Amino acid sequence: MKYKTCVSIAEVSPKKIRTKLKEALKKSDYVEVRLDFLKKEQVPSALEIIKKDLNKIVCTLRPKTEGGKFEGNEKERISIIKLISEYNPYLLDVEYNTLKKNKELVKYLKSTKTKLLVSWHDFKKTPKTTELQNKIKQMSKFSSNVKIVSTAKSTNDSTRMLELYSKRGKNNLISFAMGDLGKISRILCLYLGSPYTYVSLGKAVAPGQFSVDEVNKIINLK
Repeated sequence: MKYKTCVSIAEVSPKKIRTKLKEALKKSDYVEVRLDFLKKEQVPSALEIIKKDLNKIVCTLRPKTEGGKFEGNEKERISIIKLISEYNPYLLDVEYNTLKKNKELVKYLKSTKTKLLVSWHDFKKTPKTTELQNKIKQMSKFSSNVKIVSTAKSTNDSTRMLELYSKRGKNNLISFAMGDLGKISRILCLYLGSPYTYVSLGKAVAPGQFSVDEVNKIINLK
């Protein structure tokens, strides 16, 4: 079985995205394009640049409240999410908290038949197992593609995130812990059924992220 990787790209111009995307697709199965690192008016041209590879791209537009960089207001962000959905990427990552608050957006995304990745992050800690399982249940109402990520303060926290795979039901679950103490969960999640793991081209985009070269050496040992 081939384990898959997804390179996170966080660039500040569409041109830089094009360059990095080329490099990333040579080494990785999928690429996450963090569109929130761009100025909001640059997003449409970035979408045009990446559109021929969108079947391998996870598009993300994170607000600052969720650890992202998007500079505009929430109304602008929602309208850009709608625009992205019309391009039909491999996955469109939208936060659980955003979907919960926006019935109209949920309806719109259904109409475009966009494949949604519902995500939830805890940047401070790892909640209790029951809370995590409950969260997954709620998130699954929006999509079977669920990404739930916490911050590890101990190796036990990583274990707790990985144990979620045993109860994932019909979900395509991506579950791991961020930070140095969560690093190992970014690899082990693949062996437990995660469709892919997030990696960087060089400098980590998120705490504890491995580079694509490091992960390829570990997971595809000949």
